[in-house]
Amino acid sequence: MAVSSSLVKVSAASTWEGGVKTRNVIRNFPEFYMDEPEQLGGTDTAPNPMEYVVAALNGCKGVMIPMIAGELNFSFTGIRFETSGYIDPRGLMGEEGVSPHFKKVKFNVYIQTDETDERLEQLKSQVEKRCPVFNLLKDAGVDLEVQWHKE
Repeated sequence: MAVSSSLVKVSAASTWEGGVKTRNVIRNFPEFYMDEPEQLGGTDTAPNPMEYVVAALNGCKGVMIPMIAGELNFSFTGIRFETSGYIDPRGLMGEEGVSPHFKKVKFNVYIQTDETDERLEQLKSQVEKRCPVFNLLKDAGVDLEVQWHKE
């Protein structure tokens, strides 16, 4: 299948370091590691891949909210995120019929704004429509529990 010239390529290079640990490099940034807790065969020296996924959701919203807020002339002074993903470990262990990815993700946005609730809903709607990581999880059928809070 040909790749459209309008697509943006993202990539990473990773090297297995032994056990269940990998060293990862993205573009010219410092290398980082992924590992697992001891109960999953790791040495607990770094976050696991799924923890990076919830952090990626936070980071993606941290890109999309300011970008879309600018388009909407929506004012805010701060944002923070708290995100938790829930996985059934039976899927990781290969149990038939149990998905290894998130069953549920609870995502909370805390935004400092004096905008109206209607304007906040407009921002939320556009962010959820356009955030790549959010839509990746949604399209995978993950139960997304999203709450936005004005501070």
